[in-house]
Amino acid sequence: PCQNERKPSVQTAICGTFEDDKIVFDSISVDSSLGGLSRSSTVASLDTDSTKSSGQSNNNSDTCAEFRIKYVGAIEKLKLSEGKGLEGPLDLINYIDVAQQDGKLPFVPLEEEFIMGVSKYGIKVSTSDQYDVLHRHALYLIIRMVCYDDGLGAGKSLLALKTTDASNEEYSLWVYQCNSLEQAQAICKVLSTAFDSVLTSEKS
Repeated sequence: PCQNERKPSVQTAICGTFEDDKIVFDSISVDSSLGGLSRSSTVASLDTDSTKSSGQSNNNSDTCAEFRIKYVGAIEKLKLSEGKGLEGPLDLINYIDVAQQDGKLPFVPLEEEFIMGVSKYGIKVSTSDQYDVLHRHALYLIIRMVCYDDGLGAGKSLLALKTTDASNEEYSLWVYQCNSLEQAQAICKVLSTAFDSVLTSEKS
């Protein structure tokens, strides 16, 4: 029980959003206070609502950044009405906190490490030998990415993805654990570069 106690931490926050097809990172302060939990977390957030890339093409010669992460869990097939309330980074963080406290998501991930590959086609999560693919998230279906300290005091960070389906009828949340906040922010930055690349190629 003790290892699942969250410890409050005070850190700066980074929030990224789209303005005129450019991703802007702002420093903000995020406070999450829920059920006795009070914490200020570092948040790197990527809001992709304004991108309308097709994401259908594929070319294996394109660069793909790879990161070693662990898989915490997912809440799939949220109805449109439920997902609409998860617009900002704090909404996602609080929703995940409640899901963990309600037992819908675990506090700690599976022991197995996975490889998260990030490219301009999206995110692929595969086994460490890259033989089996656990998840694929097409770039054009990723709505928001948020990374923040997990509050457990071990210096780990959670990386949460909000995705939609091809028909925009359902949302899903995917939660991964990163070794550090720096790693989580690096994933956010690689993804933002991927969006920039798609937006630039669409304009040309």
